[in-house]
Amino acid sequence: MVSSPDPREPKYVPVPKETSPCRRQLLKGAIVATASATITSFPSFTPAIYASESPEKSKIKFGFIALTDCSPFAIAHEKGLFKKYGLASEPVRPANWAAVRDSLIKGDIDCTHMLLGMPIASTIGGAGSKAVPMVAPWILNRNGQAITLKQSWKGKVGGDPQALKLLVDEAKKRGKKPTFAMTFPTGTHAMWLRYYLAAGGIHPDKDVEMIVIPPPQMVQNMKIGTMDGFCVGEPWNARAIAEKVGFTSVATQEIWKDHPEKVCAFTEEFAMKNPKTVKAVLKALHEASIWLDDLANRPEQCEIVSKDSYIKCSKEQILGRLTGKMDYGDGRVQNDPNYMIFSARNCNYPQTSYAKWWLTQLRRWGMIEAQPDYDAIAERVMLPGLYEEAMQEIGYKHLGKDDRPWSMMDSIAFDPKGDMEAYATAFSINNMKG
Repeated sequence: MVSSPDPREPKYVPVPKETSPCRRQLLKGAIVATASATITSFPSFTPAIYASESPEKSKIKFGFIALTDCSPFAIAHEKGLFKKYGLASEPVRPANWAAVRDSLIKGDIDCTHMLLGMPIASTIGGAGSKAVPMVAPWILNRNGQAITLKQSWKGKVGGDPQALKLLVDEAKKRGKKPTFAMTFPTGTHAMWLRYYLAAGGIHPDKDVEMIVIPPPQMVQNMKIGTMDGFCVGEPWNARAIAEKVGFTSVATQEIWKDHPEKVCAFTEEFAMKNPKTVKAVLKALHEASIWLDDLANRPEQCEIVSKDSYIKCSKEQILGRLTGKMDYGDGRVQNDPNYMIFSARNCNYPQTSYAKWWLTQLRRWGMIEAQPDYDAIAERVMLPGLYEEAMQEIGYKHLGKDDRPWSMMDSIAFDPKGDMEAYATAFSINNMKG
C-alpha cells in the first residue's frame, strides 16, 4: 500500500545563507515567565555566541527503547547521517523508560528517544518526580501504538471500551480488579490507556490496577497472567497476536488520529550549552525520517531494527503494521491509512498544542496539583524556534505551527487556543487534585 502524496507537504526549498536567523535569536520567543506552583520562573534560554559551524560535541550517545519508533535514531546511526552532520554516534539501550530518563539527567547519554509526556513531566516535576527541565524540539513519529487485551476477552470487547466496562464490573464483583500495564506513568502509553478506559466509563485509578512494565516484557507478562491488558508501541501488540496471548482492541490512532508519540529529548542544560550539536542531531533525524517514509524502504528498515542490538523481534512482525496491514487478532482486518509515520504531514514540528493537551491530562489525573501555565511550559519544552532554525539551515520548508482543534475517540474536541483549565476540569471521570 502506497499512500498518495499530500499537496500540502513541504518540499526542499533552498534558503540563502544570509537569510538564516541570527544565532542570538535561536530561540526567539523563549519563555521567561511565571509558571505553575511547581516552578516559579523560567530561565532565559540564550545560547552562547559562536563562530564555528561544527557541533560543540563531536561524539554523542543516544538512548532508545526496543520499539519500532526508535527507527529514526537507528537509521541515522546505521546510514551514517549523524556522521554527515559531524557527530560520531553511539546507541545505548537502557532497561526501561525510567532508566532512560535517569541516564539523560546524569549525562550518560546526550539525547534520547522518549515518550512525549516524559520531558513535560520532568520539567515541571509532575507525578512526584524531581523537576529537571528537558526540551523536546523534535517529534519522532505519529500513530503506531495499540491497546492489547487478553485472549479470553476476544469476541467480547472489540474496539468498544464500553463493552470492556461490563467485564471490569464483573471482575470487581468477584473481588478482583483487572490489571492493565503501561510503560511509564506520565508517558504516552499511560495517557492513551487512561483515555480509552475513561471513554468506556472505567476509572483508571479506581476500577482497575495500573502497573508499569517495560515494552519488551509486555507479551511475556500477559502470557503468565500478570495483566489483563496493556498499551505499548509496536511491535509488541503484533507480537501478542502472533503468540496467541492477546488481541488488539484499538490502535492509538483510533483514539486520536495522527497523534504525536515519541520525541527526541535533551536536558535543557545540554541544549543551552550545545545548540549546534542539538541542531546537528535534528538534521540527521530529518534525513532519516524522510528515508523512513518512503514505503519502499520499510522492509530494509525492519531488517535493521529487528536485530538483537535494537528491537530483537521478527522483521515480519514489525513490517505488517508499518504498512497499514492491521490484523486485530479477533477477526477484524483492515488496511489502515493512519499507520506510523516519521516525516509526513508535518510530523516532526514540535507543536506546543500537543504539550498543552498533555498538561490538561496530567491535571485531569492528579499528576499536577495546581493549575500550570500551559502556554509557558509548552513553549519551554517544545522549543519550536530551535526546530525552525535547524530546518532553515538545510533548506527544508515545513508547514509550521498548527493550532487547529481536533477531536478524540469520544468526540470531545480540544481547542489549543481555548481555556486549558476548563478543558482539564470538564471530564466527569478524573482524579483532579488542588
